[in-house]
Amino acid sequence: MGVTAMLALPLLLLGISGLLFIYQEVSRLWSKSAVQNKVVVITDAISGLGKECARVFHTGGARLVLCGKSWERLQSLYDALISVADPSKQTFTPKLVLLDLSDISCVQDVAKEVLDCYGCVDILINNASVKVKGPAHKISLELDKKIMDANYFGPITLTKALLPNMISRRTGQIVLVNNLQGKLGIPFRTAYAASKHAALGFFDCLRAEVEEYDVVVSTVSPTFIRSYHVPPSQGNREASVWKFFFRKLTYGVHPVDVAEEVMRTVRRKKQEVFMANPIPKAAVYIRTFFPEFFFAVVACGVKEKLSVPEEG
Repeated sequence: MGVTAMLALPLLLLGISGLLFIYQEVSRLWSKSAVQNKVVVITDAISGLGKECARVFHTGGARLVLCGKSWERLQSLYDALISVADPSKQTFTPKLVLLDLSDISCVQDVAKEVLDCYGCVDILINNASVKVKGPAHKISLELDKKIMDANYFGPITLTKALLPNMISRRTGQIVLVNNLQGKLGIPFRTAYAASKHAALGFFDCLRAEVEEYDVVVSTVSPTFIRSYHVPPSQGNREASVWKFFFRKLTYGVHPVDVAEEVMRTVRRKKQEVFMANPIPKAAVYIRTFFPEFFFAVVACGVKEKLSVPEEG
């Protein structure tokens, strides 16, 4: 009896591990089949997240339209995708399109080029984003407008250009890769947070408008997207509460993880995903239900930051 009990736990753990592995493999294969032959447009495909989304959707057999501001970097991404393509699986040659979303005047022409080429767009992934950091009074209005063009007017202009095709076909999905700052503002990021709030508001409204046409609108909001697997520096272990709070608040996720989540969002047609550890999630709830406390913590942090001379 004792030997049986000793073997039961390892066997149970082994069985659970096997079931989890099978679930992950089935989920992965299901995700890929969900985009097979679909026309998928990815903006800012040359960014870290854009490249990972291109890799995931290309492997899944999507007909990719990769948009970016640099032809050389687009070509480099194209070569990378082609070089790792599995000959035993059906994949399609990506289409490359020069697109700078901060230049609104060229967006309509790009949309027309894509529709003329494929006749439709099944999935639009709005990934492009421009960041800026600094005190509000030191950021020019010209820079405010540039950030708003790239992060708000650019994505909605492209969305509006492709949306009638989706509505007429009564199918399609629009994915906005947003940010934590679409839900709450962090000091010294006024222009960026404003653009992310505006984008989230637009797509939340659009979701309700196009539901009757079976067009799905999804938002994926990570905290921050970092470039490497190396965790952020933990800094001074004796830091104050607000420093600990904001260090956790800005803990980013890797582009690979976000790209996989975008694929799952497309497969499951989820409406909203918030990718964050418990600290940022708690911050959103605190901002909603205890705003005065949240503002006090933020203000305390800003005062302490301004009182310490910056290095370098």
